[in-house]
Amino acid sequence: MGLFALSIATACAEAGSLKAMNNNGFGFSFNIGDNDDDRNQNNPFGGLGDMLNQFGQMLSGMGSTMNSPEGQGAVNYALAERIARQQIGHVKPLAEGDSKAVEEAVRLAELWLDGATILPASGNTVEAWDAFMWLERTLPMWKRLVTPVAEQMNEAQLASMPEEAREMVGPMLQMMNQMSSMNFGMQLGNALGDLATQTLAGSDFALPVAPAGTSAILPKNLSELTASLSQKPQDVLVFLSTREAARQRLFRHVPWLVEQLVSSVQEYAAGLTIDTSHIEETVRELNLDSGDPEAIQDAMAQLQGMDLSPRITSSNQAATARLETLLALIEGWVDHVTLAALDERLPSAAALQEAWRRRRATGGSADHVLSKVVSIDIAAPKVSQAAELWRRVQVAVGIERRDHIWDHPDLLPDAEDLERSAEFIDGLLGDDFDPIAEINELEKMLEAESESGATDNEAAEAPEDPEDGDKE
Repeated sequence: MGLFALSIATACAEAGSLKAMNNNGFGFSFNIGDNDDDRNQNNPFGGLGDMLNQFGQMLSGMGSTMNSPEGQGAVNYALAERIARQQIGHVKPLAEGDSKAVEEAVRLAELWLDGATILPASGNTVEAWDAFMWLERTLPMWKRLVTPVAEQMNEAQLASMPEEAREMVGPMLQMMNQMSSMNFGMQLGNALGDLATQTLAGSDFALPVAPAGTSAILPKNLSELTASLSQKPQDVLVFLSTREAARQRLFRHVPWLVEQLVSSVQEYAAGLTIDTSHIEETVRELNLDSGDPEAIQDAMAQLQGMDLSPRITSSNQAATARLETLLALIEGWVDHVTLAALDERLPSAAALQEAWRRRRATGGSADHVLSKVVSIDIAAPKVSQAAELWRRVQVAVGIERRDHIWDHPDLLPDAEDLERSAEFIDGLLGDDFDPIAEINELEKMLEAESESGATDNEAAEAPEDPEDGDKE
């Protein structure tokens, strides 16, 4: 396939991907497929001209962000923040009583959670945020999650190009990297701007994006959600505060948890590959190498409605499964502990729990957020199965032993345990179950294996004794 056709395919893939993002509320649109007949008659390239026109407008005034330190990496974060703020738009200031209401709700939630878990209160600073505050406070953690994915995407995109194309773009690589950085920045900015108006708490969706030591609620976003529920606003605030307080207990007192989530994303990113063969096949069939403007216009019209997004997968399936399971275990534990803490104190607790399940099913879930913001594709975490597992574990061994499972990542249930919890629970029922002893035994086993491997290597590398040869 010619380089011109490949360029058209790549541009259409980017535009198609961005258009799809725009249709569900995340991202920038090039508006390809505009059906203005008069304009198309005057412009033989139709939608291609519109695409380039808007692309030029996008570049206007962005020189400062491209040259800033924030614009030099795989993602132009200065551009992302700028677009996110524009996307958020006008934000009503927090009311005078919002902070006090949030503090009191979290204080009550902590009191009730004490009877549902042995993990102590986080001791965090409690804050009420608006959308701009959420964007500013959570951006550092989003950078940790997004950067490795964007860097590997750049590597994978270059690797997916034909050899002749790679040789020709070599001199333009720096410019292409800047354009890619801007593209990631635009997508991230639109995604974060949209999410900022919907998220309800600092660690919503089981993602610990709030700064360590901070528990946050977004009262304005919550009030919009409350309007769609037939529940008292105070009940909804207490319910949400309990969920946030429960998550923060995990993130504060399970020291390995946050880094395990981040490292799973990094491992997922390290295995990213891009398959564009279906795009190349489509373009080859359209014969874009003819150079005929009318033929190209017809081809562009045929491209409308086609899915030309590159197929992005990760070869690190273990990291994918670990991330899915960990997110499910966190939210499942929060579901179970929240309901246990509120069930006899808040009459609407069960109804609100069901409302949260519906929210997860309609896009308010970690997999949806990670897909739109971080560009990683995982299955929906099996939160309901995880909540049921935690409930059964508590029935079998009690609250204390249930929560000691969080002492070490190797003690946690895996994906198979979520489907078949009986065997996992059987392993906890022995009277001699001791989480610390289990960890110590595991570390001894790993140390012994390491020493054994080192001994074998030394033996293999040792020179032959000359005397042995003489004896022969």
